[in-house]
Amino acid sequence: MQYRRLGKTGRDVSAIGFGAWAIGADWGKVDDADSLRALHAAADAGVTLIDTADVYGDGRSERVIARFLRERSGERFFVATKMGRRVPLDMARYTPEAFRAWVDRSRDNLGVDRLDLVQLHCLPTSIYYKPEVFAALDDLVTAGAIASYGVSVERVEEGLKAIEYPGVASVQIIFNMLRQRPADHFLAEARRRDVGVLARVPLASGLLTGKMSKQTAFDASDHRLFNRHGESFDVGETFAGVDYDTGLAFVDELRGLVPAGATMVQMALRWILMFDGVTAAIPGAKSAEQARANAAAADLGAIPPATLERIRVMYEESIKPLVHQRW
Repeated sequence: MQYRRLGKTGRDVSAIGFGAWAIGADWGKVDDADSLRALHAAADAGVTLIDTADVYGDGRSERVIARFLRERSGERFFVATKMGRRVPLDMARYTPEAFRAWVDRSRDNLGVDRLDLVQLHCLPTSIYYKPEVFAALDDLVTAGAIASYGVSVERVEEGLKAIEYPGVASVQIIFNMLRQRPADHFLAEARRRDVGVLARVPLASGLLTGKMSKQTAFDASDHRLFNRHGESFDVGETFAGVDYDTGLAFVDELRGLVPAGATMVQMALRWILMFDGVTAAIPGAKSAEQARANAAAADLGAIPPATLERIRVMYEESIKPLVHQRW
């Protein structure tokens, strides 16, 4: 496992994290015992970064992580959570009082006195033009309720605006082979400002596992079925905003580029880690097997320049026109 400093948090975290959306909700049926086994397998493989949110299963994900932390007492993990989507996306709702209530709820769910990192959870773009919002987060740091804060964004422009605020320690942004725009400018600017970058949706909702086909069936509770066209939240969260059949065609071409002895998952995650400015990728896992396979990506050798160039060309030809300027 590699470890990298997460920007202004000053903390070193594993380059492969554990994304905990799937163990909370919206990815089909989930069993808490399986989730705990996945968390333990990740930790055994060197993973120290866990990312969750207060809305993942309405706190279920946070509470499972709390149990895991109790079972691994004495070990140090970095748990990032998010807030802001438990209410309608209305700027009037984002008050210092609301922030404190949400932080206190997450502290209770996670069983901690102070949260390592709180991220504004894909909130309206206008929030980045409200200095008072970030002042309220500064106050929570001063009060000792949170150690650091950051943002999780939908669009590159939101990330660029957010890091103008000196207190923003990290940005979580969609970055994968099907969403390459952050590499144009954002990653370099985040690095220049000492802002950590967490690459979310790193496997494009599973497309980049190479295990899906036109015949793959998704459970009714899985966002890959009910949010194909953005019915419930931003369509960019599902398959990185790429049409499913188009994504499958990209993956089919990608198969021939996977290094011997590696899986497509591992190559997709290692691709992300090739970029300066990325602190960690945060793939999800619902089983111990998935968690171990994800963690192993950090041990994969550097992807050859010719392979990187071929992936870039594939993106330029078939994916870029669909997503590049949208997010």
